[in-house]
Amino acid sequence: CRGSGGRVLLARGSGSCPFPGVWQLPGGGLEHAEHPAHAVVREFAEETGLTVEVTGLRAVLADVTTFRDADVAVHTDRLVFDVAARGGELRPEPAGGSDEVGWFTTVEAATLPLMPFTAELLGLPVSPLPPDLPRSPAAGPATAPPADRRQRFGAYGLVTDPAGRVLLTMIADGYPGAGRWHLPGGGTDHGEQPVAALLREPVEEAGQLGRVVELIGVDNLHNPAALGPEGRPLDWHGIRVVYRVAVDAPTEPRVTELAGGSTARAGWFAPGQLAGLPLTEIAALALAGVPADDRP
Repeated sequence: CRGSGGRVLLARGSGSCPFPGVWQLPGGGLEHAEHPAHAVVREFAEETGLTVEVTGLRAVLADVTTFRDADVAVHTDRLVFDVAARGGELRPEPAGGSDEVGWFTTVEAATLPLMPFTAELLGLPVSPLPPDLPRSPAAGPATAPPADRRQRFGAYGLVTDPAGRVLLTMIADGYPGAGRWHLPGGGTDHGEQPVAALLREPVEEAGQLGRVVELIGVDNLHNPAALGPEGRPLDWHGIRVVYRVAVDAPTEPRVTELAGGSTARAGWFAPGQLAGLPLTEIAALALAGVPADDRP
């Protein structure tokens, strides 16, 4: 959230969080089935007292926090939105994760202890945090989340070649959406950045080397009646970021063993061949942006 004069709003971690005294962009975790953009609006209201409007998606990145005393390494996927303040009164979160909030110029922010992802997004040098941080993670809920509830983060690509063809992959039998054409992509591994994960997937699923051109947006999928492994019901929440990817030297698509069996085949499609294809929802949404005048 930026204010007048290009200032950015930051929140300081309270004594009850793992990074007390460290400043970062306001925000927090998603609730199950919650759209990331809605989570930002909710978190801003809770953490800063401001009512905000999401105006765009700026960046997606990941980091790993190691809690040495608990022998735990937590991977966090972070979606960073541009937001504009529309009302409210600035104040820290009551008895929450932040004990101070404020507007800072980039020069002023450079003098603060910053979370690494915040410094990176502000274009500032990333400095080591104090050696006693992070502190132990906060105690979890009294009861574990239901075993049949899952949340998954993934990165997907609208992949095109110099001729304007689009690369699609067909979901294999035994997987949700079997027989439908999908965007290349999939879940990120522990410690893996979304862009790195995305560029790995077209290699595994179609034998294509690509380069990321731009971040398009984020798709939110909640299917409370999905079927998990062995046909077991699963309350599924997927957060999927979509990038535009260019393959400069396309080859005949070839599915490799590294795809793990979820991809039956892959193919290049000219815009005029897209009509009538059985598509997943995310593929249909992404392909809606393919210019109609490019279709013969």
